[in-house]
Amino acid sequence: MEILVCIKRVPDTSENEITVNKEGTDIEREDLVYSVNEWDNYAVEEAIRIRDKVGGTVTVVSLGSEETEEVIRREMAMGADKGIHLMDPALEGSDGRGIAVALKAEVKKGGYDLVLTGAQADDGAGQVGGMLAAMLQRPFAALVNHIEVTGADTLRIGREIAGGNQEFSEIRLPCVLSIQTGINEPRYVGIRGIRKVASVEIPIHGISDIAVPAETVGKTGARVKRIDYFTPQLGKGAEILEGSDEEIIDKLIEILKSKGRIK
Repeated sequence: MEILVCIKRVPDTSENEITVNKEGTDIEREDLVYSVNEWDNYAVEEAIRIRDKVGGTVTVVSLGSEETEEVIRREMAMGADKGIHLMDPALEGSDGRGIAVALKAEVKKGGYDLVLTGAQADDGAGQVGGMLAAMLQRPFAALVNHIEVTGADTLRIGREIAGGNQEFSEIRLPCVLSIQTGINEPRYVGIRGIRKVASVEIPIHGISDIAVPAETVGKTGARVKRIDYFTPQLGKGAEILEGSDEEIIDKLIEILKSKGRIK
């Protein structure tokens, strides 16, 4: 099975204090520590496990500046077979749709059976996977936390749905899946693995290599533009109710009565 996993280099929130810049146009990026997006890391681990069971190859692809190479190599050290770096000045400023346009071209170029993305990236929109599937006209499922290969062209997938319930479905290949955290436990990446891929050539594809018109990506093709960043003002803290279910219910009723919400 030929698997492509879309990954992204993002600020590591566990290592950084995120602040808005003075202009209110972006976060302050100087001296930030970056890593691979958490959801994407789970997707790569799942792809490696599928490959190890049924054969094939795992390729990781990422769109971004020169620094993006570090997360591509990191996922190759984890066990991915190949890496692809989408980099072109024309891609800078792409919105979710523009990113999906570039990824669609790369998918069609490589002829992949299964495409995995993280359920969401650092902007929290969770839109690229669904857009990519629509553009490719392939079946799609989001928030996937279980994958089982059941046939030559079928998967059994589990999804997290409202109320903490689990939904299982059959989906046909080729397809696109957005992976939820918790689907597995991503393996540790050691120094030996990093050294092993340190000199591996990672092809760089520009828009001419994947036949993407410049006007469909980047700032020119963006239909969504960020106009402001700000830190919300802190309100009053929440009150945590403790005790048994009955005690919490009684306390909640008292609070609602004191605020005139119920009589």
